[in-house]
Amino acid sequence: MADGDEKIELNLGASPDPGVAEESLTSSEPPDTAAFLPKIIKFSDLARCGDEVWIEFETQLYRLRKTKQGKLILTK
Repeated sequence: MADGDEKIELNLGASPDPGVAEESLTSSEPPDTAAFLPKIIKFSDLARCGDEVWIEFETQLYRLRKTKQGKLILTK
């Protein structure tokens, strides 16, 4: 690695199967993070106009809401 190159290491977590080794990626080039990391969306970005979001999944509607205690509840 040349001076100024940044080492990136992603730890994808332990495998649920104890016989399989933990996966990691080490590279001097930035990886295509979309292939490795989940999409993260802030709840405040989803619920811009309040404390709840309605989600349609396989023809079913679900309500995701934030409580006064700052917890999230998903109901059908």
